[in-house]
Amino acid sequence: MTTEEQETAPKDRPAGRRAMAGRLSWGLADQAASSLTNFAVGLYVARSLGLTAFGVFSLAWLTYGVVLNVARGLATDPLVVRFSGVPEVSWRAAAARSSGAAVGVGVALGAVSVLVGLAIGGPVGSAFGCLGVVLPGLLLQDAWRFAFFAAGAGRKAFVNDLVWGVALVPALLVAARVGTVAAFVLAWGAAAAVAAGYGWFQSGIRPRPARALGWLREQRDLGFRYLVENVSLSGASQLRAYGLGAIVGVGAVGAVRGAELLLGPFLALLMGLSLVTVAEAARVLRQSPHRLARFCFLLGGGQAAAALLWGGALLLMPDRLGELVLGDVWPAASLLIVPATLGVAGAGLGTGAAAGLRALAAARRSLRCQLFASACYVGGGLGGAAAGGTVGSAWGVAAATAASSAVWWLQLRSALRERRESPDREP
Repeated sequence: MTTEEQETAPKDRPAGRRAMAGRLSWGLADQAASSLTNFAVGLYVARSLGLTAFGVFSLAWLTYGVVLNVARGLATDPLVVRFSGVPEVSWRAAAARSSGAAVGVGVALGAVSVLVGLAIGGPVGSAFGCLGVVLPGLLLQDAWRFAFFAAGAGRKAFVNDLVWGVALVPALLVAARVGTVAAFVLAWGAAAAVAAGYGWFQSGIRPRPARALGWLREQRDLGFRYLVENVSLSGASQLRAYGLGAIVGVGAVGAVRGAELLLGPFLALLMGLSLVTVAEAARVLRQSPHRLARFCFLLGGGQAAAALLWGGALLLMPDRLGELVLGDVWPAASLLIVPATLGVAGAGLGTGAAAGLRALAAARRSLRCQLFASACYVGGGLGGAAAGGTVGSAWGVAAATAASSAVWWLQLRSALRERRESPDREP
C-alpha cells in the first residue's frame, strides 16, 4: 500500500461504514414494513376465518413461498450477487431483464396453479386458482425490492412495501365482507399488484419478459443452482405442511402458521434477508475480503439473539392478549412458542453463513448445504409429527435447524480457506 493510500484508507473507512449502516438501516426498515404487512394479513385472516379455513389460506401462502423462491433463484438472486454496486447503466439493463424473468415465472406457474385449483375444486381449489391469477403481480413486486437493494436504494424498496401495506387496507375490508379464503387471496395479490406498478414508476424501468430466456442463459451457472437451493427450502416447508395435515389434520397447519405469525418479524426477516445482506456481503468481499467472516458472524449471531429475546417476550404474554391477537388459533399456537423460537434462532444463525457463501458465488457449496437442511427439515418435521403430533413436529424442526446451521458454517469456513489459498480462482 502506498503512503497516499495509507493516508486515505482511515478516512474512507468511517465513510464506508456509515454508508453500509445506512443501507442496512433501510433494509431493516423495509423488512419491518414487510413483516408488519404479512403479520397483519395473517392475523386478519386468522380472526376472520377460524382455524380450518386459516389452514387452507396457509397452504396457498406456503405455495406462494415455493413459487417466490423459484423466481428469486432464476431471476433476482443472480442480480444481487453480480450487479450490486455496479454502474447504473449495467444495473438498469440487468434489472429490466431480471424483472421480466420474474414476470415470466409468475405467468407460467400461475397458469399451473389455476389448472391445479380447477382439478382440486372446493375451498382449497378456489384458493389455488386465485393464487395463480395474482402471482405475476406478487413476483414483480418482490423483484423490484431486489433490484433496489442491488442498486443501494433501500429507501425505494421501503416505500414500495409501504404502498403495498396501504393498498391492503381497503382490499382486506372488501374481502372480509365476502368472507371466503379466495377473496382474501385475491385481496392480498391485488394490493401487491398496486405496489408492483408503483415500483415500475419508481425505477423508470420497463420489465422485459421477452428477454427472460436470455437472462436465464447468461445466469445459468448461478441461477439453476439457486433455483434448486431455493425450491428445496420452500418445498421442504410445503412438504412438512402437507404431511402435517395428513398425519395430524389441517388444523395443525393452522396452529403452526399461528406460531409463525407470533414470530412473524423474524421469519419475514429471514425470508427477505438476502435483499440486503447478500448485497452487503458482496460489497465487503470486494472492498475488505478479510472482514467477510466477521460480518457474517455478526449478522447471524445478531439474528439468533434477537429471535431468542422475542420468543422470551412471547412466553410472558397473557392468554387474554394471545386470544385477542390470534382468536381461536391461540390455544394451539401457544404450545409451539418454545420450539418455534429455537428453530428461528437456529435458522437465523445459519443465514449469516449463507450470505457469505452467496457473496463468494460458492453456489455448489450453498446448494449442498440447502439440500441437507431441507432433508433435515422434512425428516424432523414429519418424524416429530408421527411421534408427538403438532408439538413433536415443532421440536423436530428445531433440532433440524440447529444441525443445518452447523453445516452452513463449516462450508463457509472451507470456502474462505479455498479463497485464501487461491485468491485468483473463480469460486
